[in-house]
Amino acid sequence: MILLSIVLIGSGAFFLLMGAIGMLRFPDFYTRMHAAGKCDTLGSLLVLTGLACYGGLSLASVKILLIALFIFLTSPTATNAIARAAFKNKMPLWTSEED
Repeated sequence: MILLSIVLIGSGAFFLLMGAIGMLRFPDFYTRMHAAGKCDTLGSLLVLTGLACYGGLSLASVKILLIALFIFLTSPTATNAIARAAFKNKMPLWTSEED
């Protein structure tokens, strides 16, 4: 169980780091939202699942898994709502410098 927890938490930390790098490297709002939405959701789910595995079968682990379920349901919805609001308010899209 401990090895599985280490793998899950390490994988989650990797995805969270990739999401942070994507936020810094991507050129416009929409691609940054994509990095934040996908990587942060998956990274937090993996970290929380690893913590629940590390804790064993207990009330704390059940609460952690409920938090992970809440993040799984709300994070993509919130990301989509923010991106739609930006699009409706005519947030400019990135255009290549080569054009």
